[in-house]
Amino acid sequence: MTKLKILQEDQSYSFRSYFEMQAEADEIIANLGYSLKIDQLVLPHSDRSPPQSQMLLQQIKDTLPLVILSSETARREVLVAPIILAVSVHCQAQLRIEYPLTVNNWLKGTLDYLLKSSQHLLVIEAKRDDLSRGFTQLAAEMIALTQAEDLDTLYGAVTIGDAWRFGKLDQKTKTITQDISLYTVPGQLEQLLQILVGILQGESLHDQ
Repeated sequence: MTKLKILQEDQSYSFRSYFEMQAEADEIIANLGYSLKIDQLVLPHSDRSPPQSQMLLQQIKDTLPLVILSSETARREVLVAPIILAVSVHCQAQLRIEYPLTVNNWLKGTLDYLLKSSQHLLVIEAKRDDLSRGFTQLAAEMIALTQAEDLDTLYGAVTIGDAWRFGKLDQKTKTITQDISLYTVPGQLEQLLQILVGILQGESLHDQ
């Protein structure tokens, strides 16, 4: 089957450009040389959550009734950043916020959150509460980071604050797998934290 040509050789695309594209995610990802698979991901999972996880859960529960999460800034400050910071401290992971990355004219822009421990983890916030298009942008950023850091495997997550979706890039098979499951906050915060920690610490895989 002929691959639909979406990306033009003489054009420049930022990571945000992939969010704005109207084409289907699998077609866009194919133009970058990868295939998209949607499946149940078996994610790394740690038995140990950050010690402040219960305090974080209570903080989120106390804050949510007081804040209207109608802006990306509000969701970032109340829901996303506190989780990222807690995981970063617990894993002693290097944290890069709004990290600039340029691989080529098709892969360049700014990564929202990049965490580096024994493994890498990329987290982005989806614009306009659109997890589907947000995952397309995440896929482009994962491809860029994998090429820049010469990684065999990379996990990433896209979030709108109260919902998170994971993805995995396998460089050997040139496949990006989008998890069919969503993890909600605050309801599944403990499970979400254990997955984030598990990814960064290279924990063994467990069924979710």
